Order: sequence, then C-alpha cells, then structure tokens
Amino acid sequence: MIKARLFAWMPGLETLFNYQRSDLGPDIKAGLSVAAVALPVAIAYAELMGVNAIVGLYSCILPMFFYALFGTSKQLIIGPDAATCAVIAAAVAPLAMGDETIRWQLVIVMSFMTGLWCLIAARFRLGTFADFLSRPILQGLLNGVALTIIVSQISKVFGISTLPAGFIERLIALPLALKETHIPSLLVAAATLGIILAIKRVRSKWPSLLIAMILATAVSIAFNLEQYGISTVGDLGEGLPYIPMPEFPPGLLRDLVIPSLNLAVISFVSFMMTARSFASKNGYTVDADQELRALGVANIASAFAQGFAVSAASSRTAVNDMMRGKTQLVSIVAALTILAVLLFSMDLLGYIPMPALGMVLIISTFSLLNFRSILSMRKRNREAFFLCVFTLFAVLIVGLISGVGLAVLLGLLQFIRVIFRPTDQLLGVDEQGMLHSMTSENDIQHIDGVLIYRFNSPLTYFNVNYFKERLNKHLDSQLKRPAWVIVDATVSFTHNDVSVFSTLNDIVTSLKAKGVTLVLAGRRTSIKRWLEQNKMNRSDDDLLVVPDIYFAIRLIQSKQQIQMKCVEDRKAEELRKSKDAQGHNKENEAELLDNEINFVSDNSQK
Repeated sequence: MIKARLFAWMPGLETLFNYQRSDLGPDIKAGLSVAAVALPVAIAYAELMGVNAIVGLYSCILPMFFYALFGTSKQLIIGPDAATCAVIAAAVAPLAMGDETIRWQLVIVMSFMTGLWCLIAARFRLGTFADFLSRPILQGLLNGVALTIIVSQISKVFGISTLPAGFIERLIALPLALKETHIPSLLVAAATLGIILAIKRVRSKWPSLLIAMILATAVSIAFNLEQYGISTVGDLGEGLPYIPMPEFPPGLLRDLVIPSLNLAVISFVSFMMTARSFASKNGYTVDADQELRALGVANIASAFAQGFAVSAASSRTAVNDMMRGKTQLVSIVAALTILAVLLFSMDLLGYIPMPALGMVLIISTFSLLNFRSILSMRKRNREAFFLCVFTLFAVLIVGLISGVGLAVLLGLLQFIRVIFRPTDQLLGVDEQGMLHSMTSENDIQHIDGVLIYRFNSPLTYFNVNYFKERLNKHLDSQLKRPAWVIVDATVSFTHNDVSVFSTLNDIVTSLKAKGVTLVLAGRRTSIKRWLEQNKMNRSDDDLLVVPDIYFAIRLIQSKQQIQMKCVEDRKAEELRKSKDAQGHNKENEAELLDNEINFVSDNSQK
C-alpha cells in the first residue's frame, strides 16, 4: 500500500525500481550526451541573467535528479531555458539596482515562488493551464525572446561595452557602436562559430557546442587571452553553492508575486508542449497534473541549490531522444556528470572566453526563431497571425513581462469577442437524412414546418440577448413561418445561468404568441433540472426538451403525421356525412315525386 502511494507520487521511482538491465547502455550514453550539451548552455544562460556562471550548473543537478523521480516523461530533460531565463532577467534586473548579491537573491526567491505556484496549481489539478497560452502567443513569445537574447549577446561577440540595455535602444545604438569593435574578441567569436558549423557539417551527432567551448578554453589558457583585452568568465568561486542572504529586503517579495506567476505559466506551457510532443513520438502519454507537480518540485529544488528556475530543455530533450534514451535514468546520469565537472574542473571553467560564450548562446537560441511558422499562420488563420505578431513586437518594444501580459490580454479579448458574438447557422438534411449546415453553396434542404438553429457558443448573460435576436431574425426571414423551432442545446446550454433561463422564458412566450413550439435538443436531464430550479413550468405545447436533434425531428414528424391523419379522418367524416345527407335528400325528392305523380294521375282519371 505504501509502495503504491509512493509510486503514484513519484512515477519515475517506479520506473527505476523496475529498471530493465538492457536499458542501461543507451541511458548512460544518452546521459553523457545530454551533459555535454547542457554544460555550455547552462553557463551561457547564467551569464545572460547577470549572475555567476556557476549558478547555471547549480540549476541543472538537483532539478534533473528530482524530475527523474517525479516526472512521467521518459525523454524530457529539465534545465535552464531561454524563455525562462529571459523572464527572470527582465523581472529581477530593475529590482536589483545593480547589486549582484541582491540580483542572485531575487533569482533564488523567484525560482522558489515559481515552484510554489506550480505545486499549488497541481494540488487543485490545474494541469489544464498547459493550454492557457495559445500557440500563437507562445510562438510570438519564443521568437521575441530569441531576438532579444541574440541582440543582447552582440556586445560580447564584438567586445563592445557601451550598448544600452533595451532591445530598441540597443538596435538604434548598434551602428555607431560597431566602430568600437574589439577585433581580438570578434576573432574568437568567429572562430567559435566556425568550429561549431564545421562539426555540425562533418559530425552532426558530436556535441559541437561543448567541443567549441573546450577548444576556446584551451586557447585561452595557452595564450592568456586576457592580456589581449578578451574578457573571460573569471573566478567562479567554490564548487558547492553558498550565498549569504541576511540582507535581502522582504518588501521585494511583493514585486515578485506577479512575475513568478507569469513565469510559472510560461514555463509550464513550454514544458508541456515539449513533453507531449516527445511522448506522442514515442507512443505514450504524460499526466499534466503530475508534470505540473514535477516542475514545481524541480524549481524548488533549484532554489535550494541556489540556482534559478528551470523548464523543459527542448534541445537537450532532442539529444536524449536522438541517442535512444529509454528511461528517467538519463537525467540522473547527466546530473552526476555535471556534478563531477562542478567538483573537479572549476578552475578550467573560469578561462572560458566571453566572446565564445556569447556565440554559443546565440547559436543555442537561434533554434527558437521560426518565422516560417508565423507566416504560415497568415494563410490558415489571420487572427492567430495577428496575435502572434502582436506578441512578438510587444515583447521587443515594451519588454518581456509587459509584452506577455498584453498578449494574454489581447488573446482573452479575442476569445471574449468570439463568445460575445459567435457564429450561428441553420441546419437541414441531405438525401440520406443526415444533418448539415445550410449554405448558399450546398443543396441541403430544410424540413417542412421546422427550423433547426445552432448557436456556436455556450449561452451566458452577456450573449443570450444576441442569441434571442439571431433566432428571431432567422424565424422572421422564413417565407412560411414554421410551427417548430429546434435549438441545438448541446452547444449552447452548458450551465445554469439565471439570465439565460429568464431570457429563455421570454423567448418561449414570444414564440407561443406566434404559434411556434420551441424544442431544446440535447442535455435533456440537465436542462430539465435547470428548468425546475428556475421555476419554468411549461406545457409540451410551449417547450419540449428531447435527447438530440434527430429525436426531435422524428418526434415532430410523428406529430405531423398524427395531425395529418386527424385532418384526413375529419375530412372523411365530413364527406360521409355530406353523402348521407345527399342520400336522404334524394329519398325525400323521390317521395315527393311519387306523390306528385300520384296526384297528377288521380286528377287525370277524374
């Protein structure tokens, strides 16, 4: 019993408990490959946030280990992510006021708060938040983050120290600042780029970023690049994390509440997109609520390790999948490898040239750029295209936090507009009796005496009057007023709204005055209960509630046949009575004629 509960809480532990020996070789190979890719990227992302480069390694070890226990994805690798780091940097930089210690403290606290938000959401089973940010918003966000990071690394690549912080300001100042280019730094960056491209071309499966970093570090040690004015990572401190936090101003916690919530949502959305895509590729499913819990635990673990918030690392996950990693043991092997580097190779990491690090960050971020997918939205859905482009420019112009907020607001407004004024249509049947929407481009015919109406939105207080207007408009536009109106209630009646049923009562009264009966098709049990709760006691001549539209059509046709039979029977009875009356008249006429003949005959004889 205890073991079952433990496995339910930590699915990865069950996988490791029942580990197959045949998976060990592929998992170790994949784990070493993941570590090779994660090392340079983690250091580069730490530099991106303005904290000590070693913090990037702190952010890999414990999160990887805990996700291996709590996660349900067998391929996903967790770690520093471009979007996550960009959000943290945008949130903490204004609050730190240039103080590196406070900046690091803010990064740790924000990571802890992000993990806490994820655990709270998992407690209330809010894994559906994976769909909170639409794909257009996320696509625009990732492209905006990529451009922001690439532009921010130009100063390292060109050795320029005078560029301003903002994206727009940096672009404006860049042309004039290029005359200050530090040639040795540019050469180091160019050589790093050349090595990476050459390795990708010749040996695409090799860890090109790691090899380029090793070669750049070796050149830095051999030729003492600092004497040529080329900056390096510098002293990374001790191998294990330690940071004093007695001076942290508690008032700053209020300023981190909303940014940490934004970060939790953005991280989880990106996280689930990666997890689901690789799970689908490998033929299994992931539990969104459990993944939300795993992300929360991983971020809290990163905070205790004095690292920063983490999310799904798509590039490292792709490496794991490419190397045929089988289980969560891949994350543990990668974490142990990074820990070994942290304990035994710290002095070497301090010699990494900053131009090489900037180039590594640009290349690792370049994969986020996907303008082709944005352009493809223009052909498929112009509203999605507009939302994506709006998010992209909002992130670039007003900043990451504010830009995402504006994009979410615009997305909600688009959604509200769809709900407030949804589309609708009339339905008819084809030759086989199947329901279809009636348009000017098809031959779908309406049913005599019946109007079938579909309102493509759940009814609520702010769109029920529009529903009433559209229904009356369709009814009045008919050449011959139908006796029946069928409403597809499955789509429209989703919950008990007092305003909706009050308006429904008015609609029924209005239709009754016109000699029309309303039929609600679908959700029969729920609607009947809601009608009782709203005290709508209507007869079957006013309002009918049936299981579905096809049942409603059969019921109406049956009633129409009964009415026709009654009319025919009544006509037959009237005809019979008319014939009987005619026969009786003929008998009277014959009797009168006989009497008249007899009278004439008698007179003749006389």
